[in-house]
Amino acid sequence: MPRATSPAVTDTTGTTTATPGPVPVPTSDSDHNSGPCPGSGSGSGPGSAPDTVGPLPWEELVTSALLGTDRRPPAARRGGTVPADAPAALLDAVALHTVRRRAGLRPTVPQTRPDPAPADPRPVLPEAARHRLAHLLADRDAPSAGGRRGTAPDLTELIPQWLTTANRMGFRAPAALLPPLLDAARARTDLRPQALAFAGPRGLWLAGLNPDWKFALRGSSGGGRHPDLTDPDAVARQWEEGLFAERVALLDAVRARDPAAGLALLATTWATERAEDRLMFLDSLRSGLGSADEPFLEQALADRSRNVRATAAELLSALPSSALAGRMAARALSCVHPDRTGDTASIAVEAPHECDAGMQRDGVAAVPPTGRGERSWWLGQLVEATPLGVWEERFGGRPAEEIVALPVADDWAGELHAAWCRAAVRQRNPRWSRALLGHASAPPASSPGTASIAERSKLLAILDEHERACWVAAFIAAHGLSEAFQLLGVCTVPWAGPLGRAVVDALDIARDAGSYPWSFSGVMGLAERCLDPAEADRLEVLTARQDEGEGASPGAGGYWSEAFQRLVSTLRLRATMEAELLTR
Repeated sequence: MPRATSPAVTDTTGTTTATPGPVPVPTSDSDHNSGPCPGSGSGSGPGSAPDTVGPLPWEELVTSALLGTDRRPPAARRGGTVPADAPAALLDAVALHTVRRRAGLRPTVPQTRPDPAPADPRPVLPEAARHRLAHLLADRDAPSAGGRRGTAPDLTELIPQWLTTANRMGFRAPAALLPPLLDAARARTDLRPQALAFAGPRGLWLAGLNPDWKFALRGSSGGGRHPDLTDPDAVARQWEEGLFAERVALLDAVRARDPAAGLALLATTWATERAEDRLMFLDSLRSGLGSADEPFLEQALADRSRNVRATAAELLSALPSSALAGRMAARALSCVHPDRTGDTASIAVEAPHECDAGMQRDGVAAVPPTGRGERSWWLGQLVEATPLGVWEERFGGRPAEEIVALPVADDWAGELHAAWCRAAVRQRNPRWSRALLGHASAPPASSPGTASIAERSKLLAILDEHERACWVAAFIAAHGLSEAFQLLGVCTVPWAGPLGRAVVDALDIARDAGSYPWSFSGVMGLAERCLDPAEADRLEVLTARQDEGEGASPGAGGYWSEAFQRLVSTLRLRATMEAELLTR
């Protein structure tokens, strides 16, 4: 047992005791309440204290500190008296435990030094930008004020945008800020892609030394550690020996560089992979998907796993020339066709009466979700997997806009249009997406495609950035902001001029109407992050507090004024942050 020289200490009775000579020191926490120790009264040499009060268990000391020494004084041992100065005695006893614990620590075994951190050739951050990042990361740990947000910008919501801009400019993270950056990414999954890209190879090196940051090594990027893709032997070795996340990252990287090589790599081990791994690997084929993948995907339709079969069918249906797309089109055309019985053009629907083995092999799920009818469920899946160009041929060359405007018999319009929406998203077809969205100013319930805001958001994502922003701007101008939050989420940042002006005008109208400002807090938060910072000066006039009109929500004027002041200050801060990154 290690030994140490004991200093004079004051025991819990207030008596100063000097234990002569070396004293046995505990070597673990389990020794803290056993064996002689300074001030325990168990020493036999001259000057030792009488056996009145011994070392108290740590739990008792904590209880006494929490409840207070008036309510729970340090307990006497074996009938000893309670010390007169209980608070001082408690502190003495705590100090005694601390000394024992420190003295009993064993030296650690020296570990092998880690390899040096890899080089990061990216340029260093400008000094002002480095200070800004340190401030943003430090504010992340600041306690929330709660209640009203006030007029100050929310710095934590600006971290993703700062990282995006820094990555776009190609800067590397300062070494001293890597730990708080990784801590921030650990706490917020939405930060991880940009934070890890900014941290670079040194951030990954550092993450390998701290278990708290292991997420950086096991993420979808596999920590960014893959071999030289031009070295077939190195690629094959990591594919056969790497961790699952590393193998997914490797397949993604090879697939992005050479789709055929990625497919060949997957085929080498496909038969021996677990079902859940096959599903993840198959999903990697979405990148660079082409006709060369069809034979492999056709084989996957006979896989033992239902999820693998469904994913293979989904990928094949995204290839308009695939054999599966042709089979599904033949089935769908037998169910949906022009109705020639009336004087005007319309659509007749006869949903399938059974889901045969061939349909199930091609990915049609036989059992519908709760609340759905079998026939409508089967019909939706057939139409969703049918190439959209088939319908233009079937309806005499009519464009998508005219087809979706045709009346549908027997109340099948909702099911048919919903399936076309899913097909447009799966096949990434902008013409059909545009047709199914309809005019932005039209009421959603009367739109040709779907009234669902979630489905409309998916359709909007297929359009180009400018068209998307203009459509959402027109929607907000016609319908306000109550249903626009999801639509705004798919628009490119910063918002284009017309979209930004439409959002601000709608907020101004809501304020003038005396609406509850907290009902628009989500849109206001988006505006702080997504409006063009150049709009700050134009918005200054909205920061003034208005008199509350009759029928207005109590206190709404003050809330709206604070919200617009915060919006303006946030936009100006974003402009300053970008200028700091541009300063060389």
